[in-house]
Amino acid sequence: MTSGVLTPEELPNLLRQRVRDAVAYRKQVVQNTDAYRLIFSEADFLPGLIVDRYNDVLSVQALTQAIDTDVVREAVVAALVDEIKPSGILERVEPRVRELEKLPPRESQLLHGEKTSTVFTMNGVKFHFDGLHGQKTGAFLDQRENYAAAEQYAQGEVLDMFCYQGGFALHLARRCDKVTAVDSSRPALEVAEQNASLNSREIEWMEANAFDLLKDYATAGRQYDTIILDPPAFAKSKRDLDAAARGYKELNLRALKMLRPGGVLLTCSCSYHVSEQALQDIVVAASLDAHRTVRILEKRSQSKDHPIVPTIPETAYLKALILNVV
Repeated sequence: MTSGVLTPEELPNLLRQRVRDAVAYRKQVVQNTDAYRLIFSEADFLPGLIVDRYNDVLSVQALTQAIDTDVVREAVVAALVDEIKPSGILERVEPRVRELEKLPPRESQLLHGEKTSTVFTMNGVKFHFDGLHGQKTGAFLDQRENYAAAEQYAQGEVLDMFCYQGGFALHLARRCDKVTAVDSSRPALEVAEQNASLNSREIEWMEANAFDLLKDYATAGRQYDTIILDPPAFAKSKRDLDAAARGYKELNLRALKMLRPGGVLLTCSCSYHVSEQALQDIVVAASLDAHRTVRILEKRSQSKDHPIVPTIPETAYLKALILNVV
């Protein structure tokens, strides 16, 4: 009988097989894009490993001590080269994450090939990718399918809050009359503007605090036909839940007051600790205070390349509601 413990000789083969399995799964579920999450940590049985594909460039993150070893890194890179044949593989380092995981400091670096930047496409929309800058590992790929869904319902004049590099805005600009997109990050807006030029789209980009802007616009009586709320995670832990709920309610309350009758609200939470039911309850409370009625058009989650494993609740983190507002 075997002990069930891998020997050092067996580990690289296991890693290669799990990379192959992850690639095979994406071939089943990914459509209309050359950018997607290739490996999603526990959901692909590789805890602590994140790999995102952006066209011909791969971005890798090692988030645990077990993954952050030369043996694992070399085996994963070799498997990715065999399966994807990218022009570049870079390791993206988030210093705060490494500090929390008690990992030694490390610089972002090129692991294979020559390229660290490229242009990728989601749902026919083009985006710039620079692997050594920006948030996360680049774009927010978990919203890719929600971008397409939002485009189906969006109409008229759009306000896109927390727009980052323009994922929702650029999709909705193909359908709607006018799009105003807001973010507090000037570097993100600069990339968003480049993305707009890449797609020949006219979008009004604004650098502002979302809470302050919504308060000012609601007070001024501004009205929109479609509003997108895609804020960062307000609840990093259970301790943050009450404050997060207040933040989500304030955003949704002001948005509901600003929507014209028949308007569309897409509201999101990427906080794992805020359940879909909790988000729905927050929206209901906001709608009562705003004296508006909402009808749920769709309940959505993260794109399929971020697989949800029911026995690992943490893999289900993104919630999105698309609402018709009366």
